[in-house]
Amino acid sequence: MSAKADLIVTNGRVMTVDPDAPRAEAVAIAGNEILAVGRRDEIAGLRTDATRIVDAAGGSVLPGFNDAHVHLFSGAAELDHLQLAGVHGMDALTKAVRAYAEARPDEPLLLAQGADYTVLSETERLTRRHLDDILPDRPFLMFAADHHTAWANTAALGKAGILEGRRLGVGNEIVMGPDGKAAGELREGEAFNPVLALGTAGGRFRLGLETGGEPHPAPTARERDYDRDIMRRGLAHCAKHGVTSVQNMDGNFYQLELLDEIDRQEGLSLRVRVPFHFKNFMDVGMLDRAEQMNRRYTSERLRSGFVKFFMDGVLDSWTAVMLDDYPGRPGWRGEPLFEPKRFAELATAIDRRGLQIAVHAIGDGAVRIVLDGYAAAAAANGRRDSRHRIEHIEVVHPDDIPRFAELGVGASMQPIHAPGTGFPIEPTATVIGRGKWPYAYAWRTLREAGAPMIFATDWPVSPVDPMSCIKAAVTRRRWAEGDPDQRQSLEEAVASYTRDGAWIERMETRKGQLKPGMLADVVVLSEDIEAIDPEGLDTVRPVATVADGRVVYEG
Repeated sequence: MSAKADLIVTNGRVMTVDPDAPRAEAVAIAGNEILAVGRRDEIAGLRTDATRIVDAAGGSVLPGFNDAHVHLFSGAAELDHLQLAGVHGMDALTKAVRAYAEARPDEPLLLAQGADYTVLSETERLTRRHLDDILPDRPFLMFAADHHTAWANTAALGKAGILEGRRLGVGNEIVMGPDGKAAGELREGEAFNPVLALGTAGGRFRLGLETGGEPHPAPTARERDYDRDIMRRGLAHCAKHGVTSVQNMDGNFYQLELLDEIDRQEGLSLRVRVPFHFKNFMDVGMLDRAEQMNRRYTSERLRSGFVKFFMDGVLDSWTAVMLDDYPGRPGWRGEPLFEPKRFAELATAIDRRGLQIAVHAIGDGAVRIVLDGYAAAAAANGRRDSRHRIEHIEVVHPDDIPRFAELGVGASMQPIHAPGTGFPIEPTATVIGRGKWPYAYAWRTLREAGAPMIFATDWPVSPVDPMSCIKAAVTRRRWAEGDPDQRQSLEEAVASYTRDGAWIERMETRKGQLKPGMLADVVVLSEDIEAIDPEGLDTVRPVATVADGRVVYEG
């Protein structure tokens, strides 16, 4: 081999995720591609005086992590918000909020993230009165970890003009109190967006999620610079965690433009795929925008090419769509955001255009609607390698499990979301109901039925750290004896975070494995993850991240 290496990662326990050559000791990189993978002595022969050496010191070396479901812009913005994960009880909440408010005297809206639904207790639901006791005179908005519910104090509700309530679209709710005023709990975007608009960023970081539209009025040059810096912060945060690719699950042209500007200025440190977000108030003609995105952004660092939907909400606020009544709520199964017939028509139209589809579907009713829509598209357009996908699949009916393999639909799931791993078991387990526990977060069941399995974090719903997610996948405990064991092997979890994530976005010939000719996306970890106790996987940290042949993080 005449070519020489620009960078060599050596002295590692290399997991290539290449079934033909699964283990190695070193990786050589030339430009932005992998030159060779093999023994240390073999790779050493590719070194020159100019070659940069990264010593893995016996730690695992993997393909760069591909987080297949994130919200990059909002995750980046939220790094500066108050983080409430692990905060429980009125005293602890009061202390955290007041300290945050004191440190930011000029913020027009104080924002907090990551609160449990049981932040006060397992029996007491949070209201604006609680938040008024903490912070009576400044607008404050606090999000649940799942980002589908928020709570606001009276100052925020009044300034946003929703203290008296407001008529909203299906699936959205301003919960009203017995006094005829908003109780403080806001379910889904139409309910909390008026409050969010009070903030410094004006909610621009959530537009791709909430409306799929563009900022209006157009941001000033100063606002655009502010937003670009937010995005840079998110890119750096991902690199710190060994993530070299993300598949965004909200989108608009504005996000693509910001990322493109960064790429032209200094080169993206992360490969990003951004969808067109189709909302239920749009008509089919809006798919032209999805095609425009796909035509305009086609590089290996920044691409589009798919359409994102939300079919339902979440379990803990009873907005996930179920096939049966919720326990303790007779007659209530949730409301789909798209009628089944309309979704099937849209799926058929998108599939006909050659674009992929990703749909948030948490309840078993929502999952069935989406599978039916994909089946309708296949019947109308003919079966082909569409690689459509469903996001979350927190409950699935047993009759629908084999349909993933039959239709070639990817199961995009987040192990860290399973209650008892990253989130508390209650109230979710009770909301699901004992009879459906065997089909909740059914990773093993779906994998064994042939479903393509893709793992992700849904950052900022969960931290972007892949190692915490991999730990959740391999160590999950059953809620009850007799339920299926849904744990994954370490090899399966790593593949779902690398090779299989590349497959679902049609990039399997370019990334997701460490072998010659692949893009040079590599993460070096602090430990040999095959040798340590799985309970310690979340303590493993990246010591170097290589993206597109560049070292973008060293710890």
